Amino acid sequence: MNLLLEAGETPAVPVITLSHKHSVRGDNTKVSALEVVTTRIEVRAYKYDGLLQRTWPAELLGREGSLIVLDATFPDEVVHDLLGTIASGTQSLEYYWLDRWYNVFRFALPDGQLRNYYCNVNVPATLADNVLSYVDLDLDILVQPDYSYQILDLEDFERNGELYAYSAEVKANAQQALADLVKMIETRAFPFCN
Repeated sequence: MNLLLEAGETPAVPVITLSHKHSVRGDNTKVSALEVVTTRIEVRAYKYDGLLQRTWPAELLGREGSLIVLDATFPDEVVHDLLGTIASGTQSLEYYWLDRWYNVFRFALPDGQLRNYYCNVNVPATLADNVLSYVDLDLDILVQPDYSYQILDLEDFERNGELYAYSAEVKANAQQALADLVKMIETRAFPFCN
């Protein structure tokens, strides 16, 4: 997807595109009108042993280098043990990198208000034939609208590291991804710039 800026305009952060639901830049910067052609993507999250954990549909909002931004909507109410009740119509703006060991979901209530962020530590995503896949390594971070955060599932990461025999490289990359995410959250770096 080739995205154009007006002559002389230089983005401060990656400009992917705008939709009627989200501003990818996270600020109120005006971008010239673009014709947006959406592409349906199926997201597949796997466990390290190759077992499909979950799948959902999303729309491709854009791609900038290794960054892929998707938009998804919860069609039904979901009760999650850590996130609580997620209302039907909740929007999920999803940031994936093909060269980073994490992804970030920005959940917005049906009225557009930020609900929270949810970060997954994972093997870098792949995109082929309109399917985005990643291997979830169980380490997560829940980020509240005030940017307070909680690291989740450390025990699951350790247990699955033993069960699936994570290599030293996988463990080191996962720990580095966790540290990178914490730094991004604490400094309000993209995409935590609301």
